[in-house]
Amino acid sequence: MVMKRDLNVEDAIRRKYTALQPLLDERTRRLWAATESRCVGYGGDAVVACATGLARATIRAGRQELEGEAPTHRQRRPGGGRKSLVETQEGWVQALEQMVAPTTRGDPMSPLRWTCKSTRNLAIELRQQGFEVSHTTVGNKLHDLGYSLHALRKTREGTDHPDRNAQFEYINATVEEFQARSQPVISVDTKKKELVGRFKNAGREWQPKGQPEKVNAHDFPTDALGKAIPYGVFDMARNEAWVSVGCDHDTPAFAVASIRQWWRTMGTRAYPNATDLLITADAGGSNGYRARAWKLELQKLADETGLRIHVCHFPPGTSKWNKIEHRLFCHITQNWRGKPLASFETVVNLIGSTRTRKGLRVKARLDKHHYPTGREIQKAEMNRLALRRQDFHGDWNYQFDPREVG
Repeated sequence: MVMKRDLNVEDAIRRKYTALQPLLDERTRRLWAATESRCVGYGGDAVVACATGLARATIRAGRQELEGEAPTHRQRRPGGGRKSLVETQEGWVQALEQMVAPTTRGDPMSPLRWTCKSTRNLAIELRQQGFEVSHTTVGNKLHDLGYSLHALRKTREGTDHPDRNAQFEYINATVEEFQARSQPVISVDTKKKELVGRFKNAGREWQPKGQPEKVNAHDFPTDALGKAIPYGVFDMARNEAWVSVGCDHDTPAFAVASIRQWWRTMGTRAYPNATDLLITADAGGSNGYRARAWKLELQKLADETGLRIHVCHFPPGTSKWNKIEHRLFCHITQNWRGKPLASFETVVNLIGSTRTRKGLRVKARLDKHHYPTGREIQKAEMNRLALRRQDFHGDWNYQFDPREVG
């Protein structure tokens, strides 16, 4: 109730000040503000200052005049007071703009080319050019000129492929066509590998005051129990996911084994009449479009399940558009923030307990199998695959027909 009353008083003073301001000179403004402050009582200076923008020192000076503690016969003449920097130091604003303008960022001769452009550094550079300017004045002027603080934004992805947008449209159309036929569509990828042990994990969580959970001072890999490799399979239509937590290597065999586990554990129950499976994946990594082993393992999966497996890859450098990134992995990271991943069991439990308000459900399991690296796939093996490439970008879009096992 006190807060509501103060806000009402402040609003009333603001309205009065707006109406009287054109009629007040410096002295009458000071005395009027002091009178309003006395009427408010305790804390009046703060309320009036917030409502009018006047300095508290000005309001105190007005109260002293009302109490007879300061001379009242003096009044600053029109135009009195210190001149602004714009008037006394011509050219400093132009010099400031030249230092922070975007066109000078790549100029090797720019004085702040390799220096943080903080207001203090800018003020130092201006003083070296002969201008007497404080960092506060620099900050105020930058705001007036339309500048603001910006962090780096991750948007550049290298050279855009000429068929990038066309591939996005192709993937969207294929996904819609599969979902219209009630055929499963999954998004797959490997989440960032994590050291397993009592290491610091980014984020914070509620703990008794002054009793944070203690972890190792250094994140040395030699102190880890191993490295967790979460490979996710996200069902777009059902908002469900399967995550295999590997402890060996992130290989195409591991990737397809994770998809196989999803199909056996969740897919067959959700899609008992499925004849086709669509996989959307990144262009690189263990499920990259150039990996021969990835194609070989998918052919084995098609043979085992009897499904026609269709694959659509996102163009290189566009992994952030993969649904699994912002529909699953971000929620896993949020769920285990501030918690040390002390064991593989901890990793699996934290992933499996990830939930969202929109109904995301996740199942996770530790995969203890070994997946050796360095296997070479011969051309003869590739020729035996029932691989059919689509007319549009057959390197990114292809399918595997199940072969008869004789």
